[in-house]
Amino acid sequence: MGKLTIDHLRERVRGEVVTPQDGAYEEARKVHNAMIDRRPAVVVRCVNAGDVMAAVGFARENDLDLAVRGGAHSVPGFGTCDEGVVADLSGMRGVRVDPVRRTARAEGGATWGDFNAATHAFGLATTGGIISTTGVGGLTLGGGIGYLARGLGLSCDNLVSADVVTADGELLLVDEEQHPDLFWALRGGGGNFGAVTSFEFGLAPVRDVYGGPMLFELKDAGAVLRAFRELIADAPEQLGAFPAFQIAPPLPFIPQDRHGEPFILVVACWAGPVDEGEAALRPFHEIAPVVAEHVGPMPYPALNSAFDALVPPGLQHYWKANFVTELTDEAIEAHLRYGPRVPVVNSTVHIYPINGACHRVAPDATAFAYRDASFATVIAGMWPDAADNEANTAWVRDYYAATAPHSQEGGYVNFMADDDQDRIRVNYKGNYDRLVEVKRRYDPGNLFHLNQNIAP
Repeated sequence: MGKLTIDHLRERVRGEVVTPQDGAYEEARKVHNAMIDRRPAVVVRCVNAGDVMAAVGFARENDLDLAVRGGAHSVPGFGTCDEGVVADLSGMRGVRVDPVRRTARAEGGATWGDFNAATHAFGLATTGGIISTTGVGGLTLGGGIGYLARGLGLSCDNLVSADVVTADGELLLVDEEQHPDLFWALRGGGGNFGAVTSFEFGLAPVRDVYGGPMLFELKDAGAVLRAFRELIADAPEQLGAFPAFQIAPPLPFIPQDRHGEPFILVVACWAGPVDEGEAALRPFHEIAPVVAEHVGPMPYPALNSAFDALVPPGLQHYWKANFVTELTDEAIEAHLRYGPRVPVVNSTVHIYPINGACHRVAPDATAFAYRDASFATVIAGMWPDAADNEANTAWVRDYYAATAPHSQEGGYVNFMADDDQDRIRVNYKGNYDRLVEVKRRYDPGNLFHLNQNIAP
């Protein structure tokens, strides 16, 4: 296989080294998106930073593709490859909380469910995603949009430091003082610059929230979107909320005769004083009659995991996305044409607000450049049957084509598909050239290229 053999690799690694000859191989090569079916030469199930260093070195020395897998949720399947090396960090899920400093350090394979479980015990949290099985690493490296973003900023805005294995196999501690250029690039630049083995975040006091989903009739969708646009523009920053098109799942709070029908939802998260939550959400109830809701006080981790069952491993995935400065009437009309056609219960469209605290960070302060965007839209096509791939992929593409003229040119890298590589420059806007310089410094050979790639 080259300069280093699999036997050499096994000698250097504490975790399991899995090859196609091993019984664990079929399970080890799986990723979240069942549309991705690749056969790596070796999967290194890392249990510490030394294992990651060994996997990176093995790929480099043998001139093999290298995929770094955290939560494995990458829609384009960047957590795997054909005939290359997978550094699987899913065995590295520890989270250590320092309640005095209000920080938490999460290992590179931790999920937001792992993170929230650890921090909630201390009444603390930081901005995570919408699904708790999402990896901390992938979400943060791309920016990190979630329920708490309007009040706390993006996940990457709360990053304090990181441990990074670079292309030369060195482990670096990076922060504002040490390797500040790399620290800047990690905050939104994706997995282009190294394998991050741990992330340290600042935390804020968030224990219980008031929120949940509210379902409205499709005939009221225009009113809901227009009212949401106005409400969220200057709402208190403790309010995180987003509209969504969604087929009603068979849940007890939804009338049984409405299961399987499409609705427009507002999913809200009030992170201020819980006793103020009902009043904070009242404006949404005044837009139109609510068909069904599951709203009330709950632990923040409960809301962050509320939709996990809709996105189990093994679905087919195809997504598209754009940033939006203003949710114009024309954009709303495009959503009203395509949103109600959401094909299955797993598929959805979310319009996340990224104003508030997100706007108080300068566009060049981190790699995440779209600080003027008010919304991040994702058309998340997810379905169980591969026989529906052509039709459902067409729905995503047609929806995207209808909304793109009313959006900014770039989109959130975490929502990009595998056919979006030509959008890299616009996705980073004014930060792209600086990112190229950092890439040249830390990965001139582009070892870390299985991502939305910034070529050196």
